[in-house]
Amino acid sequence: MKKPIYIFSSGELKRKDNTIFFENERGKKYIPVENTSEIYIFGEVDINKRFLEFVTQAEIIIHFFNHYDYYVGSYYPREHLNSGYMILKQAEYYLEPQKRQKIAAEFVMGAVKNIGNVLRYYSNRGKDLQSVEERIKELEAKIYSARDIEELMALEGNTREYYYKAFDVILNNPDFAFEQRTRRPPQNNLNTLISFGNSLIYAIVLSEIYKTHLDPRIGFLHATNFRRFTLNLDVAEIFKPIIVDRVIFTLIGRNMISKDDFEKSTNGLVLKEKGQQVFIAEMENKLRSTFNHRSLGRNVSYRRLIRLELYKLTKHLIGEEEYKAYVAKW
Repeated sequence: MKKPIYIFSSGELKRKDNTIFFENERGKKYIPVENTSEIYIFGEVDINKRFLEFVTQAEIIIHFFNHYDYYVGSYYPREHLNSGYMILKQAEYYLEPQKRQKIAAEFVMGAVKNIGNVLRYYSNRGKDLQSVEERIKELEAKIYSARDIEELMALEGNTREYYYKAFDVILNNPDFAFEQRTRRPPQNNLNTLISFGNSLIYAIVLSEIYKTHLDPRIGFLHATNFRRFTLNLDVAEIFKPIIVDRVIFTLIGRNMISKDDFEKSTNGLVLKEKGQQVFIAEMENKLRSTFNHRSLGRNVSYRRLIRLELYKLTKHLIGEEEYKAYVAKW
């Protein structure tokens, strides 16, 4: 099974014959091409055309993150599975308001229901979250009757506002108080973890889209405009609560990350390299973990679950099966 590679140090990525390696002052480290699905780069890394030609042939995506842990872009090799027919179907569903609304509403419903399940999980473990759960239930009831995409986005945004305020109850840790949602740059420890985790899941979903016939440039909830990719943002909404947020709760709850893993940057905070490595290790652990998928009747990993979601969307677009977003059953 292919695995992602994460590079935190600065150096060079090079090709030598039919292999690639990372080199810096500490030496060379060869990367097994046949076992690599994608590469995530956090350090200052130099690459050249020969290297890019080779990873294109090997169908390896490269995701780039800057010093502030922001996702800044991807090297997306030519789409080997890209389908002109599927691009036309995605465009058709995007351009017809009713069809677009139906898919977008499912993304929001999946996100909101999974948020509700996370809250219920902690409520059943003694956390006082009843009022938040009730408010989110009220918002959930309005999703399918929303008039347009803007109203759906507002419902999703309002849900997350209530949800994030519940983090303080769940975590009960003054070093990781939520206060308010801040981005680019985040202003406190918890917001830094949320932003870092969200950046990762956007890239992870993009990598899974590459392995399907779907085009990542055409989303349905997030507007398809001059932004390079949007479909990954749509699908990530479903999985943020049950992957990213659960990872954050685990890291803080088990004291795997502390306030010492952050440092001040221009106008905000960033996660230090050690903290990044701990976060990514736990994220990969979550993505590899399996559970019994009730509809399939077999165990699947969370990474595989993302791909299955994309296959469901594909079936909807070609008229085989109506799309329903994945909702966790705990």
